[in-house]
Amino acid sequence: MKIHEYQAKQILREFKVPVPEGYVAFTPEEAVDAAKKLPTDLAVVKAQIHAGGRGKGGGVKLARSLDEVKQLAEQMIGMRLVTHQTGPEGKEVKKILVEQGIDIERELYLGVVLDRSKSQLVMMASTEGGVEIETVAAEHPEKILKEWIDPAMGLQPFQARKLAFGLGLSGKQVSNAVKFMMALYKAFISKDCSLAEINPLVVTKQGDVLALDAKINFDDSALFRHPELLELRVDEEDPLEVEASEYNLNYIKLEGNVGCMVNGAGLAMATMDIIKLAGGEPANFLDVGGGANVDTVRNGFKIILKDPSVRAILINIFGGIVRCDRVAKGVIEAVHSIDVKVPIVIRLEGTNAKEAAQLLQESELEFAVASTLEDAAQKVMQVLKN
Repeated sequence: MKIHEYQAKQILREFKVPVPEGYVAFTPEEAVDAAKKLPTDLAVVKAQIHAGGRGKGGGVKLARSLDEVKQLAEQMIGMRLVTHQTGPEGKEVKKILVEQGIDIERELYLGVVLDRSKSQLVMMASTEGGVEIETVAAEHPEKILKEWIDPAMGLQPFQARKLAFGLGLSGKQVSNAVKFMMALYKAFISKDCSLAEINPLVVTKQGDVLALDAKINFDDSALFRHPELLELRVDEEDPLEVEASEYNLNYIKLEGNVGCMVNGAGLAMATMDIIKLAGGEPANFLDVGGGANVDTVRNGFKIILKDPSVRAILINIFGGIVRCDRVAKGVIEAVHSIDVKVPIVIRLEGTNAKEAAQLLQESELEFAVASTLEDAAQKVMQVLKN
């Protein structure tokens, strides 16, 4: 789950991570009121969207007066901001962050993420602040400092000091940077984050260390522990993905025209691969889980069919924990209760697969039943051509 910069900074404040003073605004008038509260005459007006590269796209501007704040707010709110992460269609700016100006001496990078190859969190730092970390990794990998964190011990002060010295900090800057890193790690663990990225991390001429920008993502699987985080969801997220999460379905919208309903993430990936090998394009990733039932299948259909680009549906279920005949009943009932106007290809294998095949045959509904995964993909391509 993603959140906006202003929301990320609210969370960082909870854990004593230093951030500039700032206020979110939804109208130009609110932006002016926010600027009046700031401790500096210089204000930074920042568009709030779920994408990086806002500065290059014109979504971060400096304002030296209240009139400039209002003018910039009028320009930004309602605009479609295009960055390298949004695609050419861009994203509509519905809110802005009005923040105090900072006397910047240096811009650095700091991030925490899971290193799956070592099954440990890693804190990364770099002197190349304000630059995409992927670019730094590709062009100057030697400039990325890393400290892997023992899950039983947590981030240790000596590790934070090592990173601070590696960044070329000294004196007061080192102690402030260590406090910053320790607080950031505490926030990451406490909120079950999957990513925390501070880019840039700035050092002021007074020696303070601040998060000038902040990006935080959360582990969706841990959100049940944090009901307060669910309230941070905004309408910028894909509405189908939000609705699917309410049904406990794992759904990601893609750009193709073949809707996929599968149980198990690995099988879902294999299904999408075989569709592409057959010449098609999957419209979604939808994992209904191991305990699929009538309601699960019905809700899965609802989500898939709300995507207007879907021209066919491929159901690929392996009956391990769940019985195939139960899935077949769910499909039949769902089709009867929902107006399904696209062809459906079904492959059911595993427990009670024969009983499931008989149910599908006796339903008198026009399903295309496949025996193998390759057969299913070929049948999907055939119905798309008809």
